[in-house]
Amino acid sequence: MSLFNRKSETDVATAPVNPDLAHLTGDYTIDPSHSSIGFTVRHAMVTNVRGTFSKHEGTLSLDGSKPENSSASIDVEIESIDTGAPDRDGHLRSADFFDAETFPKMTFRSTGAEQLGGDDYRIIGELTIKDVTKPLAIDLEFHGKATDPYGNERVGFEGSATISRSDWGLTWNAALESGGVVVSDKVKLVFDISAIKNQPQAA
Repeated sequence: MSLFNRKSETDVATAPVNPDLAHLTGDYTIDPSHSSIGFTVRHAMVTNVRGTFSKHEGTLSLDGSKPENSSASIDVEIESIDTGAPDRDGHLRSADFFDAETFPKMTFRSTGAEQLGGDDYRIIGELTIKDVTKPLAIDLEFHGKATDPYGNERVGFEGSATISRSDWGLTWNAALESGGVVVSDKVKLVFDISAIKNQPQAA
């Protein structure tokens, strides 16, 4: 699977690192109440269906001085899928698609990271669905850092990745009388992440 027209190692190595980002270094916990993990897929060849997973958790380890040392880990509960149509959600949870009873979680574990320039980054890792693990690269835009009203240090990222669902064994489909199929093989994964910096443990 293509890793999104990856830049050459020379281009990545020479991407300027903003020295003002050094203070971002640390471990973070993804805030599920202010984050979204979802997808978009073409339906019946003419429109898009959008969905989210309402239950997920994850961590980030950021190195502001050397972004390539950053990492991420995300766990998603398949049962929490929501496309706004209960019957469709039930079908997606069934053995035709995710088989949520047998494979309750989808996971992502990073194996590397790259700075692409400016606020753009790429995190490379492995996506596991239904016990099938394949490489995945997620292009991310850094939205900045802020301190919320409760004193939490937050960072924000927005990103996406496009996959072929059949690579992970999600192969169910049905033919249309007019030609084509009900569900596209191509799925766009979308991430809108807010994460809170972990506070040092008291001695």
